[in-house]
Amino acid sequence: MVKSSRRSAAAPSPHLEQGDRLTAAEFLRRFQAMPQIKKAELINGIVYMPSPVRIQQHGIPDNLIQGWLLYYAANTPGTQAAANTTVRFDADNVPQPDALLMIEHASGGQSRIGADGYLHGAPELVVEIAASSATIDLHDKLHAYRRAGVKEYFVWRTTDKACDWFTLEDDRYLPVKSDRDGIIHSQIFPGLSLDVNALLTQDAAALLAKLGKTLHKAAHKAFVTKLAKAR
Repeated sequence: MVKSSRRSAAAPSPHLEQGDRLTAAEFLRRFQAMPQIKKAELINGIVYMPSPVRIQQHGIPDNLIQGWLLYYAANTPGTQAAANTTVRFDADNVPQPDALLMIEHASGGQSRIGADGYLHGAPELVVEIAASSATIDLHDKLHAYRRAGVKEYFVWRTTDKACDWFTLEDDRYLPVKSDRDGIIHSQIFPGLSLDVNALLTQDAAALLAKLGKTLHKAAHKAFVTKLAKAR
C-alpha cells in the first residue's frame, strides 16, 4: 500500500502591525516582507507605523528640511544628508527619522553603512517633523536617540509652529536656544545655521540664504579640512 505524500504548506510570514513587540531582527524581517509599507519604526521594542501624511503639516516641511540639509552637505565634503532612512541602533530600536545629517564613516563619523544596506549606529544629527509636543518624537523616540548617542536632535512641531533643538552633553539632551538674531547654530556641524523664523514661516529662500552666509567661513573651512585629513 502506497501512502500518499502531502506537501506541508509553508507558514505565512507574520505581518507587521502597530504595537507589535519585536526584536530588531524580527522587525526587519517582517518589514522587508511587506514592500507595500513605506515607513515603520521600532522604538524600545514596540512597532510604530505613522498615519497618512498631510501636505501642509508634513509634506512641505519635510521637503524644506531635506533641501536645507542637502545644501549643507553639498558644500561640506565628508558629510552626507539622507531622508527617511532606516537606522539600526540596537536589538530594540530601529527608527526611520525624517531626515539626518552624518559625518561619513571614512571621515570619522560614528555611524556606518552595513552589509545589509542599512545605516548602523547613530548619525550625528537627526531631524523629525512632528504634529505637536504630544508626539512620540519628544518622548520615547527622544530617549532612544539619546541612548544611542545622536549628538544633535531637532524636532519641528509644525502644528504648534515651534521647534526644539537639543544637543547631547553628559548623556543628557540640553536645549539649544537661538541667538539674538533668531538663528540656531549647530554645535557639531560648523556653518550649519537655522533661521528659525524662516523655517516656521516656510520661507525656503530666506532659510537657504541664511545658511549660505554661514558656509565657507573660518569655522566651516576648518571643519572641512579636518574631515579631509581624517580620510
